[in-house]
Formats: sequence, structure tokens, C-alpha cells
Amino acid sequence: MTTDADFDVALFGEAMLLLVADRPGPLEHAESFHKRTAGAETNVAIGLARLGLRVGWASRLGTDSMGRSLIATMKGEGIDCSHVICDATQKTGFQFKGRVTDGSDPPVEYHRKGSAASHMGPADVDEAWLRSARHLHATGVFAAISDTSLQAALKCMDVMRAAGRTISFDPNLRPTLWSSTDTMRHWINELASRADWVLPGVEEGLLLTGDGSPEGIARFYRQRGAKLVVVKLGAEGAYYDSDTVGTGRVEGFPVKEVIDTVGAGDGFAAGVVSALLEGRSVPDAVRRGAWIGARAVQVLGDTEGLPTRAVLDEAGL
Repeated sequence: MTTDADFDVALFGEAMLLLVADRPGPLEHAESFHKRTAGAETNVAIGLARLGLRVGWASRLGTDSMGRSLIATMKGEGIDCSHVICDATQKTGFQFKGRVTDGSDPPVEYHRKGSAASHMGPADVDEAWLRSARHLHATGVFAAISDTSLQAALKCMDVMRAAGRTISFDPNLRPTLWSSTDTMRHWINELASRADWVLPGVEEGLLLTGDGSPEGIARFYRQRGAKLVVVKLGAEGAYYDSDTVGTGRVEGFPVKEVIDTVGAGDGFAAGVVSALLEGRSVPDAVRRGAWIGARAVQVLGDTEGLPTRAVLDEAGL
């Protein structure tokens, strides 16, 4: 794909400081924490930047130590942060994450209500800057954090559709951020209907479509305009339904030990999006996504498993 774009991928979303417990067990028993970054959109941004794509991230942070740490990390990954507003009157969100040893989802405790990013709205969408990207990657998390961020998310997608750019969307459900399951279902499906590539998990798909089969979930979004739907199946890999190559499955990659499942879907998205933007085939893109997702579950933080381009090339993906 070639366009007159200045950079490859734009993302809007909240970054949070992640504090990971030093030991398994309840969070209240932890005595020290390791500092990391967290945020669905920022995980994908980091994954794409490490693969050599030109990435721009828009957000709001406080000017507190957490905000300074996060923006320094993102800039250190080579991400354009020119559209990140640092506001001394607002606070940066953060979260605690427990450590597990059995491969289960770790306990997570969020402290993001009223965060700087939750105050973002349509006025924060710089349309000219956004249109200067080849592609927009969006998730259901940014849309969920406030009523104004939902409107910003919708505007981003509408701007990019009108400009003829491609859009990928990961539902990335956060039920506790929505007022009700019905509200979540309505808006997530509304956002998905604006996307070219939709990337739900199979359990998410059941909740959003009422169909628990990968085929049925994919059909639901294809009928609503998606050119490609990739349904993540965890260790079993993924199912895809595309208007270019039809349907198929990609097997999952073996994992020696599951350390932390958080961030695996973001790694998967970075793999699929990067490959498609490089002009790779749908099966190759899904295979890359599955491989990166498998790497992500074998490390403690959200981004430690995201590979560089050199590592990716060495794996032949």
C-alpha cells in the first residue's frame, strides 16, 4: 500500500503506569512493585514501532512523575508524541497487577477514573495530523473510559474513513468501564462497523454477537462491512474471514510456560497490522500475530515480549 501519508499508524489512547507485584498472591501482600507501562493502544504502538513502522500516538497525561515516565518511555521507543498533551491540572492513570504462577489471568486493580486521558474529546482530534497517517488502529478501551473519549474515538474513525485510510479495531472489552453490557455491546459494534479489519477474541465475540463460533463471529462483522475479521482462539491460534482469500485457520505457536496473559491480544494486533501494512498475505499476517501473541504470554510485563524487526526477521515472519 502506498499513500501520500507522512507516517504509518496513528493511535489515540490512555497510557497508564503499571506496577507489577514482586510475588504471587493477593496484591495487598506484595511489598514491592516493578514499574512498567500499560495501555492497549500504547502496547500496540510500541509493538509496531519496534518492527520499524512510523507510529504516532495522541493522548493526555499529567505532568506528574508517572506522566513523565510514560512519555519518556514512548519517545524512547521512537514513537511520535507530538500530540500528547501534558496538563499540570490533571493526573495520570495507573494500575497494580498481581503476579501469578499458574497461567491464569493476574489480578489487576485500576486507578484511572478522572485521569487526564478520560478528559479527551473530539476537540483533541487533529484531523490534518490524523489524515497524515496511512492507518488508524483503535480499541474499545479508549472509547470506554469516558463519554467524551467515545465521541473522540468515533470522530477518529469517521475522519479516516472519509480520507480513504484503513482502520483496524480490537474490541478489547472492559465491561467495568461501561454503564451496562448492552451499552458496551452497542458502541463496540458501532465502532467495529467503521473498521476494515476487526480483531475480536472468541469469548468477546460471543458476548458481542451472541454466536460462540469463530465462523459466526466473523460472519457477523463481515456482514457489517469488515473486509477482514480475525477471531483470536488463544492457544488454538486464530480463524480468519477475508474478502481477498476467504476463510482459514492458523495454528497457535507452542508456549513453554504461560507467565502473564495480559497484553497478548495487543501483541497479536501489532503482528497482524504490521504485516498487512507491509503487503503480506492474510494468512502470513495472522501467523505473525499468533507468534507475537505467544511471545507476549511468556513474559511478565505488557511489552517485554514484543519483538524487534531483527528478532522477527530471524524467526522468518
